Amino acid sequence: MVTINKDFLVTGSITTLMVSEVINAANESNIGAHSIFLGQIRSDIINNQCVTGIEYSAYPEMVEAEMQKITSIVTEKYNDVIKIHVLHSIGLVNCGEISLLVFVGCGHRKQSFKAVEEIVELIKERLPVWKKEFLEDNSHNWPDNKTDR
Repeated sequence: MVTINKDFLVTGSITTLMVSEVINAANESNIGAHSIFLGQIRSDIINNQCVTGIEYSAYPEMVEAEMQKITSIVTEKYNDVIKIHVLHSIGLVNCGEISLLVFVGCGHRKQSFKAVEEIVELIKERLPVWKKEFLEDNSHNWPDNKTDR
């Protein structure tokens, strides 16, 4: 049976304590591989201005419904998945801080690598989370979540 967390949204950045708690909770004897993706806010340059942070907003009920669909897709495709844990920030996250954690525990490494990558891509494609980039001159930009600069 696959274990999937229910609370996907966290206010503010994802801390090292949160990451540690996810890893420690996956200490099960049937898991042979842990794969983790951590999405960090970059200080990109946009229109000659440095990004200072990103404010995320979301539609929580739809996030939960879409995450259930995403995890169903992944668990059907990768039969070795034992545990999935996803955290996505809402609110302001500053450059250098973590805004997305995707953890997959599997029996074997190859499926864990592939499952993490697929979850990240599906989150970018489908999750109703929007981001507003703040620039050093206090202006802002609304980037497309589906692109990766």
